[in-house]
Amino acid sequence: MKVSVLGIACLRVFWELLAFECKKFNECNVYPREKMRSALVFEFNDADFPRKSYETKQYKKGLKAADAILKKFPEHGETLSMKGLTLNCMDRKSEAYELVRLGVKNDIKSHVCWHVYGLLYRSDREYREAIKCYRNALRIDPDNIEILRDLSLLQAQMRDLTGFVETRQQLLTLKPNHRMNWIGFAVSHHLNSNGSKAVEILEAYEGTLEDDYPPDNERCEHGEMLLYKTFWCSFVYDIILQISLLEECGSFERALAEMHKKESKIVDKLAYKEQEVSLLVKIGRLEEAAELYRALLSMNPDNYSYYEGLQKCLGLYRDNGNYSSGEIDELDALYKSLAQQYTWSSAVKRIPLDFLQGEKFREAAFNYVRPLLTKGVPSLFSDLSPLYDQPGKADILEQLILELEHSIGTTGKYPGREEKEPPSTLLWTLFFLAQHYDRRGQYDVALSKIDEAIEHTPTVIDLYSVKSRILKHAGDLAAAAALADEARCMDLADRYVNSECVKRMLQADQVSLAEKTAALFTKDGDQHNNLHDMQCMWYELASGESYFRQGDLGRALKKFLAVEKHYADITEDQFDFHSYCLRKMTLRAYVEMLKFQDRLHSHAYFHKAAAGAIRCYIKLFDSPPRSTTEEDDDKADLPPSQKKKLKQKQRKAEARAKKEAEGKNEESSASGVSKSGKRHVKPVDPDPHGEKLLQVEDPLSEATKYLKLLQKNSPDSLETHLLSFEVNIRKQKILLALQAVKHLLRLNAEDPESHRCLIRFFHKVDLMTAPATDTEKLIWSVLEAERPAISQLQEKSLIEANKFFLHKHEDSLMHRAAAAEMLFVLETNKKSEALKLIEDSTNNLAPTNGALGSVREWKLRDCIAVHKLLETVLAEQDAALRWKARCAEYFPYSTYFEGKRSGMYNTAYKQMLTNPENGSASQAGVSADAIASNGKLEAFKNLAIST
Repeated sequence: MKVSVLGIACLRVFWELLAFECKKFNECNVYPREKMRSALVFEFNDADFPRKSYETKQYKKGLKAADAILKKFPEHGETLSMKGLTLNCMDRKSEAYELVRLGVKNDIKSHVCWHVYGLLYRSDREYREAIKCYRNALRIDPDNIEILRDLSLLQAQMRDLTGFVETRQQLLTLKPNHRMNWIGFAVSHHLNSNGSKAVEILEAYEGTLEDDYPPDNERCEHGEMLLYKTFWCSFVYDIILQISLLEECGSFERALAEMHKKESKIVDKLAYKEQEVSLLVKIGRLEEAAELYRALLSMNPDNYSYYEGLQKCLGLYRDNGNYSSGEIDELDALYKSLAQQYTWSSAVKRIPLDFLQGEKFREAAFNYVRPLLTKGVPSLFSDLSPLYDQPGKADILEQLILELEHSIGTTGKYPGREEKEPPSTLLWTLFFLAQHYDRRGQYDVALSKIDEAIEHTPTVIDLYSVKSRILKHAGDLAAAAALADEARCMDLADRYVNSECVKRMLQADQVSLAEKTAALFTKDGDQHNNLHDMQCMWYELASGESYFRQGDLGRALKKFLAVEKHYADITEDQFDFHSYCLRKMTLRAYVEMLKFQDRLHSHAYFHKAAAGAIRCYIKLFDSPPRSTTEEDDDKADLPPSQKKKLKQKQRKAEARAKKEAEGKNEESSASGVSKSGKRHVKPVDPDPHGEKLLQVEDPLSEATKYLKLLQKNSPDSLETHLLSFEVNIRKQKILLALQAVKHLLRLNAEDPESHRCLIRFFHKVDLMTAPATDTEKLIWSVLEAERPAISQLQEKSLIEANKFFLHKHEDSLMHRAAAAEMLFVLETNKKSEALKLIEDSTNNLAPTNGALGSVREWKLRDCIAVHKLLETVLAEQDAALRWKARCAEYFPYSTYFEGKRSGMYNTAYKQMLTNPENGSASQAGVSADAIASNGKLEAFKNLAIST
């Protein structure tokens, strides 16, 4: 129906009059709110302008439009909600929540108000509350696609898989012509462990497509969907494995047939071949799979997984690496033929080193090592280091490299070769030998080799980095930091070398110097915020460990919890991919991402951070900080003059902190405000030293939060259950402590820490009073039932079990120390006997055939642990001094034991401390004589990074 211009004008006048009347009735509170909303729509040409401004991030315009509407209709719920949502985007959260709640109150039957309320909660990561709001909105408007889509994203994020399936099904019902709804419904069933249903949905979707589908611009997305489908045909096989082997094989055949049928429509041919060969192996068609693996090797002959797959097809693969002599001969022949075919491949030469033995291994190692030494590949030792875990191969490598060193040093050629080698070949041979002897614990020989290499070519940065690593292993952490800084100053633009230097400084507890060095590669020198924003977790972990060693629990806890926050942010970052991956059809990557997120907290960095935080809370519980009242009592005893000085110092410190905070605020405000009206303000840390983190009422309850995460995600880690025992034994949770002991015995009953926990636990149980309450009687009955089931205590007292453990491991230092400590715990009057157990330990030679010296069994970290045991638990200072003197002979470079060579490499370090600004001209005053022994080039000190 056509409407004239005059008619439109008349309608406009009519609705303006209606709006006027609406306003009058609204002021008298007699006009229905639903009619007011209708009048509002016609009052403005575009009443939806606030929402559009929000979607286009024009927050100031949206705010102005909302104010204009609210000026006439101050109780309009939807406009109040949209204004609140806009203010939330402008970092005015308190006002935003107030307005949105008022909007919901004024118009509780509006799905828009509830939807906006959910969006507000979602922005603050309150996903459960957001889901409640979305469900309230859907009660009012059950077919709203936007709300359903937002709800499905939150359900996927929270892994509410049953609800996710229902929501995706509703979306598909409402909009069946949308590809994303079909794919989302299939993915929801797959995530809900219903792979067969997912395949049926994808097949039903394919049935709706035309024969010439897809067009050229959608071929990649459609091919990805087909690969995803075949992938989940094989997934169905894994599910049906529990029911019937025949049905499983049928699913694999079906997946393979589907792939062959749709081959022309799959664009990613490499992924197609990899998926096909995987299915062929699972079906058992190994000959076809072997041919396909050979075809894949022709495409990429350096892919180790292809060689492994080929070995499996030929029946020549063992997970443990133990092969019979016949299998070794077959493998040797296989890789020789492959080496002739792929002469440029590195993998085909490296893999045989894992299974060859004796003279064949020596010959293959020579052929592999020789060109890499000539080329000068610094990572050669890292490549060969796994071979050191196989008996005898480290000795063969040592003899081989020593022969090469002697031949190159005397003749300049490899043994049996006529070609002259470049001078750098000797350098990299010495470089390899230094790392070899460092790995075997022969630090004297390692240092002599690396010094010889530095004397040969003093401008190679890797030499100083390796020398720093050797000194760290030898126990001279300060000198290791100095050598790492020496390497850094030779290339001030290398971030990796800078990071390695920072790590060495943190290991030497030089935190302030490490911060200044790290600041050279941060924006405007703001290293704290910048490193935190970059999620530089290795730095925060190393800093936390350093602060913990120094007893600064507040800063240590702050660093560990910062890492935990990074993992929370990574978990939140997956939210945007729930819609993106379905839209872009990256389905396999999406599934792998979700699997990765589900096991995210099992990552090593999170484990270290959580364990560090738990240790901080345990130490905080054992040694709580002094309260302010106690400090005030101490101050009251001071004379008036000292009180006055103390107050002056406090006032100066407060004024300095206030000035720094104001300066930071000025810098942040200078950045201005964006066009959208959102302020870009750098947050100022209100607790830079972590003092507030120490003010917890119950440290053990805080530790329990992180302990539960470790128990869920790292159940096979010994440290997890050691921490569980320490926390629960302090909380008097006897059964939970018993559970931790049982886990320790399950994982490694012969570990010294497991033995300590076992004896400590049952010694505490023996000292418990008789049970009085029903709960205590129940706990007692459980303990009586469990104790006989522990093999270490069967028909033995705790003293007898400790003696048996000592007799079983009498040649191990750490086992003897654990037995001695438990002897003292069980019988405190036998301290002298416990000391004798430790001091009678012998440092035997390790079973190796090192050509340039013997290697002893004791490790530096173990000897340090024993020294701390003598000092703290046994509290015997004379014995601790005797132990220190004894270990100083075994570890002459150790600064902890004050070895006779521990100061040999410290001259440059002492000079470095007097000039803390690394990498700047301020270090030009360091004398060349003081650092010449380390090969430092003074000219590099004057270089600075240009910004």
